[in-house]
Amino acid sequence: MLSLSAEKRTIFGKKLKEERGKGLLPAVFYGRKEKSTPVAVPYKDFLKVWREAGESSVISLAYPEKEGLLVLINDVAFDPVRGEPIHADFYVVESDRAVEVSVPLEFTGVAPAVKDFGGTLVKVLYEVEVSGLPKDLPSEIIVDLSSLAALLSKIFVKDLPVPAGITILQDKNEVVALVSETAVEEVEEKTFDATAIEVEKKGKKEEEGEAGAEGATASAGGKSSPGGKKETAKKSPEKK
Repeated sequence: MLSLSAEKRTIFGKKLKEERGKGLLPAVFYGRKEKSTPVAVPYKDFLKVWREAGESSVISLAYPEKEGLLVLINDVAFDPVRGEPIHADFYVVESDRAVEVSVPLEFTGVAPAVKDFGGTLVKVLYEVEVSGLPKDLPSEIIVDLSSLAALLSKIFVKDLPVPAGITILQDKNEVVALVSETAVEEVEEKTFDATAIEVEKKGKKEEEGEAGAEGATASAGGKSSPGGKKETAKKSPEKK
């Protein structure tokens, strides 16, 4: 079992920045029979334990005023800019009392339906809710993808290898992963139609010819009176 040491914390609020500057992570532990107690844990040690245990494995928390504290990492707060842990909650469990936690799924192997038939692997679940005694809680549950041998094949919650003493709380017929058929998009091929271009050019030439003929007629006819008759210039009277 992984262990982590903790010390009493008397600094709160804005002064916690100084605590973090010393390499300590502000935290708190509490439980059904334990009141909320502020503590501080070594930052680097916490990261190591957290990466190995996650939030579903029990760890031993060494605290001067308490002995044999078994805890789960219940919650972790992060810096919104740097993404680093800035606070942690530890939940004190009781060895003889079942607890409910989320256990991450670890996918391993290669799906033959993807390798041999070009299918697409779809992961539906990444964790499952389980119940069990603290000592039986797994840090992860393995999902073997090699059982996905055919297209449209599925792995259900009921297919997961669950350790003894652990009960999965989710619907056993819920899909964990599947292989779907890869959708093939049909691309319409466009063929080059030379006749369409020829017809278009011919139409333009005909329009240009008609426009030219109308212009020529207007120029040859001169000006017309409203009645359609041509106007003639009047001679001025001769002087006697």
